[in-house]
Amino acid sequence: MVNSAGEGRVRLPRSERRAQLLRAAQDVFVSKGYHSTSMDDIAENAGVSKPVLYQHFTSKLELYLALLDGRAAELVGQVRDALSSTEDNKERVNRAMRAYFEFVDAQGEAFRLVFESDQRNDPEVAERVLKMEADCVAAMAETIMGDTHVDKARAELLATGLLGIAEISARKWIASGRAIPKDEAIQLMSTLAWRGISHFPREGEAEHG
Repeated sequence: MVNSAGEGRVRLPRSERRAQLLRAAQDVFVSKGYHSTSMDDIAENAGVSKPVLYQHFTSKLELYLALLDGRAAELVGQVRDALSSTEDNKERVNRAMRAYFEFVDAQGEAFRLVFESDQRNDPEVAERVLKMEADCVAAMAETIMGDTHVDKARAELLATGLLGIAEISARKWIASGRAIPKDEAIQLMSTLAWRGISHFPREGEAEHG
């Protein structure tokens, strides 16, 4: 049975209820943006009363940050997995590019919480986004340093450029309505990136010529 607030009489375990609320909140945040979303909207979408929502999240910002933490950790994990899954550096670039395309192509458009949030000016949100970016850059920079003569600062700048290409091109692909097949888009952009990074000297080679 369901009560007037739309809540089933069977109580979900706390972890399951929390996951349900996060899914409902993600849908509303993505469709309406942070500032236009209310806790009432989220409770209604989840089919629970607002008091139930507040039992799990004390504020809209807390709920948003929990979502952001989850999505950021997901992207960082995908990038790290891509880089550790092979010893072939050309394939690493391809798989890192794919990680971004898969992230933005995931059901629910959660990438908008990370890359297109109207709450980016909030210090806590900005801190999390910057940490996510730094973690992705650090993973890529480690690979670059291990394969070239460049130092950490230069490797981090190169990594920032490579991952910037991945993010912007993946978002453009989504905005275009997936105008070309995803695999082709990934191959185009990873080829572009590899043709740049592959010209840096390998360990044991002369830095010039």
